[in-house]
Amino acid sequence: MKKSDFYFDLPEELIAQEPIPERDHSRLLVIGKHSGALEHRHFYDILDYLTPGDCLVLNNSKVLPARIYGIKEGTGAKVEFLLLNNRGNDVWECIAGPGKRAKEGSRFVFGEHVLDGDVLEVLDNGNRLVKFRYEGIFLERLNEIGEMPLPHYITHKLADRDRYQTVYADPAGSAAAPTAGLHYTPELLEKIKQKGVKIVYITLHVGIGTFRPVKAENIEDHAMHYENYTVSEEAARLINETKANGHKVICTGTTCCRTLESAADENGIVHPGSAATNIFIYPGYRFKCMDELITNFHLPESTLIMLVSALCGRENILNAYHEAIKERYRFFSFGDACFITDKI
Repeated sequence: MKKSDFYFDLPEELIAQEPIPERDHSRLLVIGKHSGALEHRHFYDILDYLTPGDCLVLNNSKVLPARIYGIKEGTGAKVEFLLLNNRGNDVWECIAGPGKRAKEGSRFVFGEHVLDGDVLEVLDNGNRLVKFRYEGIFLERLNEIGEMPLPHYITHKLADRDRYQTVYADPAGSAAAPTAGLHYTPELLEKIKQKGVKIVYITLHVGIGTFRPVKAENIEDHAMHYENYTVSEEAARLINETKANGHKVICTGTTCCRTLESAADENGIVHPGSAATNIFIYPGYRFKCMDELITNFHLPESTLIMLVSALCGRENILNAYHEAIKERYRFFSFGDACFITDKI
């Protein structure tokens, strides 16, 4: 398949620049997984589509304030660092820009010595390994000086950094939010529980690769980035019970989908544990575990629009997106949601 098979024209004014005041009042486009039928609702109406015995899977990863600005010792040059992966012993893999100022052996001061950092190595992919020095607890120091790593298409300043976190976020580790979960409120989650739906938390720490475009025209040639995930024994047990009892496993977000599809064997049994996944899901993929998906609207030609196309068909997805554009839905991280279900 070609990358251009997943293109659509999106008016720039439909890219949401900030979240709406009430999380669960975002709009919800319900898409028939097989029928392609469409229903226009609000996110709080998700209750109408959940059945007692279903299992709702949420990614509880918390976004790090991972964008920090360093001053280079000796020259005073300013360099932006984006923390990606914790390599252990206070060494982080980072993106640095402009990179030419962050050569091996360079030393940087962040926030008047809230953090200090040494560039240990320049990796083949251009990322840097940086060893940080600080007093106290690293995440507390990072919270003092770090900014939320909003996607490049969001140009407005975020007034409240908690709005780029889910209400259930913990533990910290992501370089971007699992944005499908931004629509939930504690009250809505409680109503879902009261309806008899199991709520299960898994963890996948979202990497910066989520922003990287597909460059290969033949999508099979695209190499996915690795992301770390954890599925607890309790989560695996509840998901497997749901499948065994004939109920639906409903993932909130593509990160949950990729986690379960990586952790499941060929029989659809999810195995607990921690691992890294670079699974790439595109049309032709046979889903082993996930039945339905709650997700936001994705970028043209992205791996994520390829994933949702694998679930309900490329033509159905593009038709739904064209309808969403016509009806002025809000797109991407702070935008509206859709629910791909076989209940319509």
